[in-house]
Amino acid sequence: MQIMAKASIFRRTAALAGVVIGSLAAVVTVRAVTLTSRQPSAVAPTIPALTSDGELRAQRLGQAIRFQTVSRDGQPPATAEFEKLHEFLRQSYPKVAASLPRETVGGLSLLYKWQGADPQARPILLLAHQDVVPVDPATESRWHKPPFGGELADGFVWGRGSLDDKCSMMAIFEAIELLLARGHQPQRTVYLAFGHDEEAVASGGASQIAELLRTRGVQLELTLDEGLTVLKGMMPGVKRPVALIGVSEKGFINVELEAAGEGGHSSMPPRQTLIGRLGRALVRLEAQQMAAELRPPTSDMFDFLAPEMSWPLKPIIANRWLFGPILRWQLQQANSTRALLQTTQAPTMLSGSPKSNVLPQAARATINFRIRPGDTTEQVVRHVRAAVSDAEIKVTAQPGSGTEPSPVSDVHSALFATFSKTVVSLFPDALVAPGLMIGASDGRHFVPVSDSVYRFVPMVLEPEDLPRLHGTNERIRISDYLQMIRFYAQLVQNLDGQR
Repeated sequence: MQIMAKASIFRRTAALAGVVIGSLAAVVTVRAVTLTSRQPSAVAPTIPALTSDGELRAQRLGQAIRFQTVSRDGQPPATAEFEKLHEFLRQSYPKVAASLPRETVGGLSLLYKWQGADPQARPILLLAHQDVVPVDPATESRWHKPPFGGELADGFVWGRGSLDDKCSMMAIFEAIELLLARGHQPQRTVYLAFGHDEEAVASGGASQIAELLRTRGVQLELTLDEGLTVLKGMMPGVKRPVALIGVSEKGFINVELEAAGEGGHSSMPPRQTLIGRLGRALVRLEAQQMAAELRPPTSDMFDFLAPEMSWPLKPIIANRWLFGPILRWQLQQANSTRALLQTTQAPTMLSGSPKSNVLPQAARATINFRIRPGDTTEQVVRHVRAAVSDAEIKVTAQPGSGTEPSPVSDVHSALFATFSKTVVSLFPDALVAPGLMIGASDGRHFVPVSDSVYRFVPMVLEPEDLPRLHGTNERIRISDYLQMIRFYAQLVQNLDGQR
């Protein structure tokens, strides 16, 4: 009897489990197949393809690359190179020079104003930076073309700044010159801003421009800076290119750990050395990462892309209420996607004794944190103190290094829709989604004067292009550069209708 009763209970339990599993499977499937696409409809661009004088435009980018406007930490800017670049811009874009008043801010940064016809329409700002990172002399022999040669070869413009970020600056100039030649009169006022020290640790050009606009009472509808791009072959589960529009960027802070003591000769060390104490603190900190969660704008990115994904990713993304822990675990397996989920920490600098046989009187470590939206610099410092859990180790935020994460721009606004339509009009094969920029840009300085700050460079990047950013053999496809010019010109026209 008992055996029969137990068998009956088992059958009923199994049947119930089957019903539950079947119901869950049905819910998961229905939610996946009924997802509504969030992709904008493509609108035919009004700016024609730049075919007749494309090589001339590319040559001007090459000429700009030859000016070695390099930012080196702790060194003054290469003033003469910047001034030669400024004169080149004045001569190369005579309509811009004649129609847009120019101001020099912070010594070498540039601000232009194209007055709009409608005083009630809030202005927009197109932002880029003039400076570039240095080229490591040890790598110059590996460049296929001279890094500051600006050569055109094999369908590319080669050289430092061709991807980051002279391409954006020059494309903006080309776009405004093109619109002026077409007789376009903007309804919105258009500001152009080009910082000179974005690549320096102690950058200030763009922040001074933002402060200048603030003191003049300017409130921008949109700021567009460098950032994410159209990624081809990089998004799992999506066959089409994906245009990621950065609607927020991470903050950052450097936190220093210091262990202090008497020092002495290394032949008579204490049982616990300062470096040993500091090392154990770093191990504890590395074992206690800040929480990983799927928050906006990363969750928004998945919401925009889920309807376009293939199986089995589509039902997983569509049912994060069920598969959220699995998705978070999977995303944490790669450095690039883990950075989208959490505030990251990276010990980057260590110091101790200046000599091998001397015990240090102080041992120090610097940890660089990149802070996701929703976390704060204060939370980071508290986390470090709790994780280190050693009263003998001093934990301090490095002075001047703290920047909070930027606000997340509204991805459901009419402005984002207009921007997205502009993207797909020039990149019709691409899907559009908001994204999080894990690096830092000049755009963060304009948050106080801009309702929406987007970080997007209108170019296509493939996996093999990524190492070229700040790396060897930096180059841009000429066809991509011409599309960049069309994009900026089209955007100015489209935003005139967004009032």
